[in-house]
Amino acid sequence: MRNDMERRFAGKRAKLTGELFEKLVEASCRHYRETGQAVIEKTPEPMKPLSGMDSRGRFQACFTKPAQPDYKGVLRGGRAVVFEAKHTDGDTIAYNRLTETQMDCMEAYHEMGALCFVLVSFGFQDFFRIPWQDWNDMPYIYGRKHLKQTELEQFRVGEKGNVLFFLEGVE
Repeated sequence: MRNDMERRFAGKRAKLTGELFEKLVEASCRHYRETGQAVIEKTPEPMKPLSGMDSRGRFQACFTKPAQPDYKGVLRGGRAVVFEAKHTDGDTIAYNRLTETQMDCMEAYHEMGALCFVLVSFGFQDFFRIPWQDWNDMPYIYGRKHLKQTELEQFRVGEKGNVLFFLEGVE
């Protein structure tokens, strides 16, 4: 019983921290839009409603296909940008945090010339923009299927207030 309660609590905590990170990324996307540097939007989850809304505005739904990367958009000048956002409270981030569908999609966009990366938050304190090729080749570059926060300094993203500067230094 205790393990079940711990799992439920951990699941709720992960959902809440993921939502908080998403709000931080959304604020950053608004900053880039307002400054004319990029238009980036959250990719809607592919789902199908199974029931009508109840009196509290809720409804039941199911996913209709695997999710694509979290965010897609365009940079000033026309280059596409596609990225996945992941948060962890630990000091490592696992390769398998992206689904096969997300990885296939990222690779396809990368091959077409889009700027693709995984934006990672470690405990809402440190943020990193890991280029797609580095993420995708993680097992070959690092010899394992996870990255340690201490290995990512070259990919650090600046932040101020509620804005992550994840496009700084992009060509």
